[in-house]
Amino acid sequence: MNKIGLLGGMSWESTQSYYRIINQGVNAKLGGLHSAEMVLYSIDFAPIEQLQKLGDWDAMAKILINAAQSIEKAGADALLICTNTMHKVADQVAAEIDIPLLHIADATGEVLQQQGIHTVGLLGTAFTMEQEFYRERLQQKFGLEVLVPDTEARQTVHRIIYDELCAGKILSESKAAYLDIIHDLAQRGAQAVILGCTEIGLLVQQQDTEVKLLDTTAIHAEKAVAFAVTESPVNND
Repeated sequence: MNKIGLLGGMSWESTQSYYRIINQGVNAKLGGLHSAEMVLYSIDFAPIEQLQKLGDWDAMAKILINAAQSIEKAGADALLICTNTMHKVADQVAAEIDIPLLHIADATGEVLQQQGIHTVGLLGTAFTMEQEFYRERLQQKFGLEVLVPDTEARQTVHRIIYDELCAGKILSESKAAYLDIIHDLAQRGAQAVILGCTEIGLLVQQQDTEVKLLDTTAIHAEKAVAFAVTESPVNND
């Protein structure tokens, strides 16, 4: 079995979902008392959040690179960064390690292609929705048209992530707000909506709406399961 490296803590609320989903997935494939072999490095999120506010992505990259190198030294065969937003520095991290980095946007794009989806809505932090690192990867590698909410809705989505979901607060009024935004994206032509922050799946699930949802936490974790139980190499691009 290949050993999975998890770079988590951003926030720990969603990192625990990765741990659960990967272990459940490996057990479902191998049976018995099998569970996944994993290395977890959980970062203190508070300094990262402050650096995000300052826009100091190089400082954040250094923190993640140090953590990723520790994960590699601990024997991991592949790395997952357990957050969408911090994939802004994924290429910098990948360049400093010798194990493959399983990119969350690539895993999501592959699922969208398999399902024949061409136009997709994107929810996430303001960084993920507004900056190019995530949307452009989906557009350029997978030919997707990516829609984001309007300015006010983006502010709502971002606020709920940081003020509530990262602190473990699940509020019914926030779920209603997200569902309204999801419905609006579908009205604008989105065939599905990406839950592009690993905390959003804690608030909104598929049973809450008829609009197809893609939970990036589950998709990314399932990619890790496939890697864990295969002997095939994965390219780090």
